[in-house]
Amino acid sequence: MIALITGVGGFTGRYLAAHLHSLGYTVVGLAHHPARAVIAGVDRIFYADLADQAALQQVITEVSPDVVVHLAAISFVAHGDAAEIYQVNVVGTRNLLEAVVCSAVPVRAVLVASSANVYGNTQEGVLNEGAQAAPANDYAVSKLASEFVARLYFNRLPIVLVRPFNYTGVGQAEHFLLPKIVNHVRKQAPIIELGNLDVARDFSDVRMVVAYYARLLECPLAIGQTINVCSGKAYTLRDVLDRVRNISHHDFEVRVNPAFVRANEVRVLQGDRSRLLGLVPNVADIPLEDTLHWMLTQPH
Repeated sequence: MIALITGVGGFTGRYLAAHLHSLGYTVVGLAHHPARAVIAGVDRIFYADLADQAALQQVITEVSPDVVVHLAAISFVAHGDAAEIYQVNVVGTRNLLEAVVCSAVPVRAVLVASSANVYGNTQEGVLNEGAQAAPANDYAVSKLASEFVARLYFNRLPIVLVRPFNYTGVGQAEHFLLPKIVNHVRKQAPIIELGNLDVARDFSDVRMVVAYYARLLECPLAIGQTINVCSGKAYTLRDVLDRVRNISHHDFEVRVNPAFVRANEVRVLQGDRSRLLGLVPNVADIPLEDTLHWMLTQPH
C-alpha cells in the first residue's frame, strides 16, 4: 500500500507519516519547500506547489498511490495574508483533487482535512456534524469552502472529510495555545499572559488524531462522510494550567491580557464523536495529562 501525504513536513504530516509507515505503508510525501531534516517514515518526497496542477498530476501519476491524505494548508488562524489562505486552502485543494482525477490512478481513499473552526464561535456545547457552520475568520471560511470543493468530487473520488478539533503534541508551533503554555513552563518563566481562563475547549493528542486518520483511510463506510475528529471532552484553560503545574512542579503567575480575550466568546465548545466511534471504534484514547507530560518532558 502506498500513501501520498501532502504537507508531510508539517506538524501533523510528520506524525501521520511515521504512523502509516509503522502500519506497513510505503509513505510518499509532497511538500512545498525542501525539508530541513529527514522525516521519519517517509520513503520518498516530492516538492511541488499546490498552485501547479500539472506538477501535482505528474507526481500522482508517478507515485500511483493507494490512498491520499491532504493536510497541506495554511493552518494558523491569525495568518496575515488572506489571499494566500484562500489560494492555498481552497484553490490548492481543488488543484489536488483535479490532479487525482486526471491521473486516473484508482485510489481507495482520499482524506481531506478540514477543521472544526468551520463551526465558529456562536454555538454553545457539544457539536455534531449537523451543527450549522458559522465560520468567523478567513481560515475557517477557507476550510468550509474547501469542503464544498471536495463535495464537487464526491461522485468521482472516494473522499473522506474530517473536521479535527484542537489537537497538540511535541513539535507544534509555539503560537498555538498549549505549546505556548508548555514553552513558558520549560523556560521556568514566572508570568504568562493569556485570554479568558474559563472557556472550555476540546483538546486531543496528535498521535490519537493520526491513528484515527489511518483507520478512516481503511474504512469504506467513511467514504462520502464528514467526520468530527476529537476527544469528546472539554477542558477549561484553568484545568490545563492546573495540570501543567502538577506535572512540572513549576508555579507561575497568570495574567489575563484583554487583547487576548475575544468578544462574545462561547464558554464551551466540545466535539461530538459519535459518528467517528461508530466507524472506527477501537482507537485508544490518550488523556490530556499524558499529552501534557509528553510535551513537558520530551526533548525538543
